[in-house]
Amino acid sequence: MEITLNGYHTLILAALVMLVGHWLVFRIRLLSAFNIPEPVAGGLLAAAIVYALNVALGVRFKFSTELQTSFMLMFFSSIGLSADFTRLKEGGKPLVVLLVIVSCFIVVQNLIGVGLAAALGLKPLLGLVVGSITLTGGHGTAGAWGPVLEQNYGIAGATTLGIATATFGLVFGGLIGGPVARYLIRQQHRQPMPEAGVRDSIDTISGKPRHGETDSSVRDRRLTFDMLDEPRLITAYSAIETLAMFAACLTAADLVSGWTKGSAIELPTFIWALASGVVIRNVLTHAFRFEMFDRAIDVFGNASLSLFLAMALLSLRLWELADLAGPVAIILAVQVLVMMAWASFVTYRFMGADYDAAVVAAGHCGFGLGATPTAIANMQAITDRFGPSYKAYLVVPLVGAFFVDLVNATVLQIFTQLPFLR
Repeated sequence: MEITLNGYHTLILAALVMLVGHWLVFRIRLLSAFNIPEPVAGGLLAAAIVYALNVALGVRFKFSTELQTSFMLMFFSSIGLSADFTRLKEGGKPLVVLLVIVSCFIVVQNLIGVGLAAALGLKPLLGLVVGSITLTGGHGTAGAWGPVLEQNYGIAGATTLGIATATFGLVFGGLIGGPVARYLIRQQHRQPMPEAGVRDSIDTISGKPRHGETDSSVRDRRLTFDMLDEPRLITAYSAIETLAMFAACLTAADLVSGWTKGSAIELPTFIWALASGVVIRNVLTHAFRFEMFDRAIDVFGNASLSLFLAMALLSLRLWELADLAGPVAIILAVQVLVMMAWASFVTYRFMGADYDAAVVAAGHCGFGLGATPTAIANMQAITDRFGPSYKAYLVVPLVGAFFVDLVNATVLQIFTQLPFLR
């Protein structure tokens, strides 16, 4: 028996999944400790229920995908709308160095995934799913690339595997960041600073001045964060203004995707949405001196991602993972070891081989396997014990939240076009 649900029904269920996920993360400390997103926690439970109903009663559910696609495009548009290239200048040389390090690691991550997938008898392109699509990209990128790989390249179960791998990455990104940084800090013979801890780290994010600090240094330290005491509010007018920019991104993505279909520059629609956001952001900001409301963009982007993930997880077919479990576990184990080695011997050394570099290495473990919140949590754990690192709190969120997605999309497009991988 197949039960078909339209867009409204799917949206209602997605909202319920998010509410259940919120309750689970609030109640189960392990989920909150590893920064597991609420729609992922609730969505995996929902996927398990759907699977049980299918096995026990033969019931299949068919969910509408129209709203799911729209929310996915809105999420990638929000990344583009947040990518102000003047921040490269504000971050200075350390930001550029970290971006190069991370870009090289994305290539390495995919080479490992593709190489091991082929060696273990899997389709080489499946290695991208256990590469930068999910580990650097996270759940949003996994959900976006999954249907592309399934429909265009015949990779069955790519979406299901992607969500599972992205969840694995969140957990292990949080597990390895602290030990890697502590190992590096012990080499410097740096002692813990009990009184430096929580307040300095929180002030680093909130932008509140510390004793003897000038307004200019506060501004430099808080470049990437919205102020908690910012007077500007999300009003009906600002919401409409923000939605108009999202609509422009989606329209541009739809048009360009249609124009390039079947051509040499054909790309997935979500990449055009991201690129449109980058263009709109920087043209409005620099050509027209328009003041972008980053907090409103983040709110709409995060809400879109949550709804998109909830809808994607409702449609998971968990039975497709059974035959892949062994080979995928081997590839992921290697990816974790390589991440630890890269953070210790490449990220740490090229970022200066000092305390700030050790904190950056912990952050790279966080978003190199998981997501930017995992990176922040890793750095918070280190700075709470050993003292603040303003350099790390400036460059890691900029690279992990904004620029890495642009690089990842470019690298993935190149890999998918390589004929010997198909």
